[in-house]
Amino acid sequence: MIKIMKKVRIFLLIIILIIAISVLAIFLYYKIETTKKVYYAEDFGIEIVKSETDFDNDGIDDYTDILQGAKIEAENKPKYKSAYYNGGYPPDDEGVCTDVIWRALKNAGYSLKDMIDEDIKNNVDAYSRVNGKPDPNIDFRRVPNLKVYFERNHISLTTDLSKIEEWQPGDIVIFGSKHVGIISDIRNKKGIPYLIHNAGQPLREEDRLESYSAYQPITGHYRMK
Repeated sequence: MIKIMKKVRIFLLIIILIIAISVLAIFLYYKIETTKKVYYAEDFGIEIVKSETDFDNDGIDDYTDILQGAKIEAENKPKYKSAYYNGGYPPDDEGVCTDVIWRALKNAGYSLKDMIDEDIKNNVDAYSRVNGKPDPNIDFRRVPNLKVYFERNHISLTTDLSKIEEWQPGDIVIFGSKHVGIISDIRNKKGIPYLIHNAGQPLREEDRLESYSAYQPITGHYRMK
């Protein structure tokens, strides 16, 4: 019995130690990310690209609208939850990485769900993830489908992060076949933009474009036409 109690105490101490280390790591992450110096396009002589379209006629070009929508999503910080929803849309306080994209585009007046559903309807064979059976409740929230849609319908750009001038606020970036985010207007000291995304992390706008691409290579970089 004494040996069992000792093992329980050791186990509890290990759990407490793991929790303490995790809390410290999160604190240090916040400290580093929120205090380090940030840069902008003008610091590197980069001209910001503006869209010639103002789809929702609010006086703000589409690229800026998309960026602002992504920043609102980052501030709202919805809980990361992957689920299937009748009607397609999750509640405002829930979401995954793909929800950052349609919510950002919605801020510019676009319905990404309608656009993808229409493209799938007319070109179902192009969407291998759909496998010939469209499901409007989820198709627009799947990364492989987003990649096909943007590849087919919008501007494809470089995946080379050294070409910092080609990475513009409001651009859409896809990692592998499982993650997607929006390019921020904030940059690090090398000129590489921050990434606005939802992977359940504490800060949703962060200096992760380069480090995340080391984990999941960038497979797509797009800009709305």
